[in-house]
Amino acid sequence: EKAKRAAREIEVTDRTETATEVEYLQRKDFASMTEDELRALRQAMAGIRWDFSQRLTHRLVSSKRGKLIDQRETLRRAARVGGAVVELRRRERKEKARPLIIIADISGSMELYSRICLQFFHGLSQQLRGTESFVFGTRLTRVTDAFKLRNVDVALDAVSGEVVDFAGGTRIAESLRTFRRVWGPQLLRRGAVVLVISDGCETGDIEHLKREVQALQRSCYRLIWLNPRLGQKRYEPKVRGMAAVLPYVDDFLPIHSLESLRQLRDHLARLPKRKGGSHETSRRL
Repeated sequence: EKAKRAAREIEVTDRTETATEVEYLQRKDFASMTEDELRALRQAMAGIRWDFSQRLTHRLVSSKRGKLIDQRETLRRAARVGGAVVELRRRERKEKARPLIIIADISGSMELYSRICLQFFHGLSQQLRGTESFVFGTRLTRVTDAFKLRNVDVALDAVSGEVVDFAGGTRIAESLRTFRRVWGPQLLRRGAVVLVISDGCETGDIEHLKREVQALQRSCYRLIWLNPRLGQKRYEPKVRGMAAVLPYVDDFLPIHSLESLRQLRDHLARLPKRKGGSHETSRRL
């Protein structure tokens, strides 16, 4: 009997330590993780499931709780029973997932975070079909097709093969300008949500950057800026470029830990229905 009690006590202790380790992993900064922790992180990221914000389309569909009366269907059913209106048929606007666009900074200042972020967004792209993905350092590269590959390592190798400016300089304004002019007319329709992942270390003209971010914000449904440095204690947006663009982004959120990724998932699932509407988990500095 004593041996059984001792075994149970050991089992409880082991579970407590495991729970503590999991909580520690959720909050630990990507940049300070060990190789073992990065492997555990990768498994945890694969388990994140997405419920992305929906948008209302102009198409009407049958609905028991719809606010619109379907007069044609109501009269058609009434004709079948001698002209008596037994039930009012209703319709509502069909919901559809919003288009999602990812524009990720892979410059030298983002080197400790960029590969992990790309792994994460590969998983997101696998779940949310139609996601468009771009990376930039000194120039913009579309990597949507690479992210369609199911194996994450194969996908990241394909990205590396397409991109020539990994861990180099940063020209955010020029990259956003290229996106708007080349891809914007096609992709920024139908209420697109744009995620820009960058620490804001711009090497180009700051006024140019402000104009480009402002124009991008006007063109999309929601502009969300994700900065891994925001997760650091006592962070202030003093980096060249970051403070300049804050007035023109809808949400400013961290992306430095597993916990922050899950918070982003929840944030995207609860976006307001109206463009520019408030969001309870948005963060501004």
